[in-house]
Amino acid sequence: MVKVLIATGAVFAFMTAASAADLLPHRQPAPAYSEAPAVGKMPIGKSPVGKSPVGKSPVVARY
Repeated sequence: MVKVLIATGAVFAFMTAASAADLLPHRQPAPAYSEAPAVGKMPIGKSPVGKSPVGKSPVVARY
């Protein structure tokens, strides 16, 4: 019986701590940018993924 009470108390303590962490959200600090973020600099369409002809396997060098 004592083990059951100790286990129940431990579970209740963990539930209390978890709910307290959810009830008090902390505001995150704003990120500090040392330079302006790069806008429009992503290499979209520059990678060879999907550039092979449809229906043909890519040519692979065989040694």
